[in-house]
Amino acid sequence: MRVMLRAHLDTAASNEGIKSGALPQAVKRLLEKVRPEAAYFGLHEGVRSCWIVFDLQDSATMPSLSWELFQDFNAEIEVGPVMTAEEMGKALGALQSS
Repeated sequence: MRVMLRAHLDTAASNEGIKSGALPQAVKRLLEKVRPEAAYFGLHEGVRSCWIVFDLQDSATMPSLSWELFQDFNAEIEVGPVMTAEEMGKALGALQSS
């Protein structure tokens, strides 16, 4: 299932992670694990954030995928299913025909 992981990173913890090199390494490891369709990084509500879209093969992997962000960067994480515009059109078309 295609999902989007959104993470907001604690400023103090991510500042330390940048200084030590831990943050770029953690992001690299996460991206290698999930092989994202898309990954974006920026600010949201005043804190460092990322949005990563990937195919979640097994929901049981979520704890290990998000653990490092929680533990080392005090991240607030949300994960939810998402779809492309094409998939949304197909879903809405199915609703119209029912």
